[in-house]
Amino acid sequence: MKQMKIAFLLTFLLQSLAFCQSPQTKTGLVLQKVNSQILPAADRLEEYLEQLQGKKIGLVVNQTSILSTKNNIHLVDFLMMEGIDVVKVFVPEHGFRGDADAGEAVNNEIDSRSGLPLVSLYGNNKKPSPESLKGLDLIIYDLQDVGLRFYTYISTMHYVMESAAENKIPMLILDRPNPNGDYIDGPVLKKGFESFVGMHPIPVVHGLTVGELANMINGEGWLKNKVKTELEIIKIENWSREMAYSLPVKPSPNLPNDLSIRLYPSLCFFEGTDISVGRGTYFPFQVYGFPDAKYGEFSFKPVSIDGMSKNPPHQNKLCYGRDLRSVPLTHRFTLEYLLEAYQTSGKKEKFFNNFFDKLAGTDQLRKDILAGKTELEIRATWQADLEKFKELSKAYLLY
Repeated sequence: MKQMKIAFLLTFLLQSLAFCQSPQTKTGLVLQKVNSQILPAADRLEEYLEQLQGKKIGLVVNQTSILSTKNNIHLVDFLMMEGIDVVKVFVPEHGFRGDADAGEAVNNEIDSRSGLPLVSLYGNNKKPSPESLKGLDLIIYDLQDVGLRFYTYISTMHYVMESAAENKIPMLILDRPNPNGDYIDGPVLKKGFESFVGMHPIPVVHGLTVGELANMINGEGWLKNKVKTELEIIKIENWSREMAYSLPVKPSPNLPNDLSIRLYPSLCFFEGTDISVGRGTYFPFQVYGFPDAKYGEFSFKPVSIDGMSKNPPHQNKLCYGRDLRSVPLTHRFTLEYLLEAYQTSGKKEKFFNNFFDKLAGTDQLRKDILAGKTELEIRATWQADLEKFKELSKAYLLY
C-alpha cells in the first residue's frame, strides 16, 4: 500500500494538469463560477479529516467530488496525499470520470491514476455486495446531485446506505448544494411505480440536499427491512436553499451547464417519448424536437459525440422543435413543453413509451394528458400529496 501511494504521488505531479481539464472545457462548454462564500462539505476538512485517520475508507465518488478550496483537486487524490487509507472507490451511473453515456455499462476496473479498484454500482450490480465492503471501516458518499427524483445518484445512495446498514459499516455523507433546491413540485411517486429512476415516495423536484434525503430515508424506514444506517452528515457552510448555486463541474455528460440543470425537470419526461432533448448536440436538455417540421421552426441534428452521447436518439436526422436556451435561470418545472409536443404529435397513446410512467412515478400523469386535461387541472391532482411531503420533510431539513 505504501509503494502504491508513493507511485500515486509521482503520477499525480505528472498528470494533474491534464486531469484538471474538465469535460466541459474539452467540449467548449463553460459553467459559471461557484459563489465563493459557499463551502460544500468536502471543503470543510476540519469537520471530518481527523476522524479518517487509521481507518480503511471506501468512497462513493465521481468527477464532481472535488475540493474547490484546493484548486479543484479530486477528493480521492487529496485523501491519498494526506495519507488516508483509501481502499476502493464505488462509482455510480456515468462512471468515475463522468464520461459514460446514460444507460452505458460502467465496469469494475483499476483506476489508472490512483491504482485503486473501482467497483461499479450501475448496471447489474447497483448495491454493494458484502464482499465488496469487507474490511472497510467507513464509507464516504460525495456526489453532486441536481435535486430530481429520477436522477440516479440518490438511488445509488439508497443502496449504499442499505448495504452499509446490513454490514454494520458507518457512513459519512459530504453534503453539497441542490441547484434545484429552491422549490418543490411535480407528482409524488406512487406505490407500485418504484424503479432505479424513482425509489422513494417523493416529488419529481424534492427540494432536498442528499444529506437531508439520506436522513429522510433513514427516518422513514425506506431501506429494506427498515434497517437503519449509522449516518453522519457534514453540512454545507454558508448556503441556504434560496441561493443560486452554479456547479463547478457538470454532474453528468448531458447536463453541461446551469440552464440544462434548471430545465431538466421539465424536459426529462421526453425521455419517456420519442422526442429528442438534444442529446447528440452541445446543448442537451436546452432544446427539444422531432424529425418532422410541424414541431417547430428551430432545427438541430443529433450526432455521435464521444463523452456526451455516442448513439443519440434520431442520430443524423434533422429535428424540429423549440430552442429554450434563452429562458432565465429562474426557470421552474412546467408541463408546457410536454403538453405542446403531445398535442402537436397527434399520436395519442403512441406518444408515450413504457419508460414514461417510471419517470412520472405514476400512471396518472399519462392518463390525464390522454384525457386532454390542462396543466392547471393536472397540477391540481398532485397538490395534496405535495403538501403532505412538504410537511413530512420539515423534520429532516438541515438548512
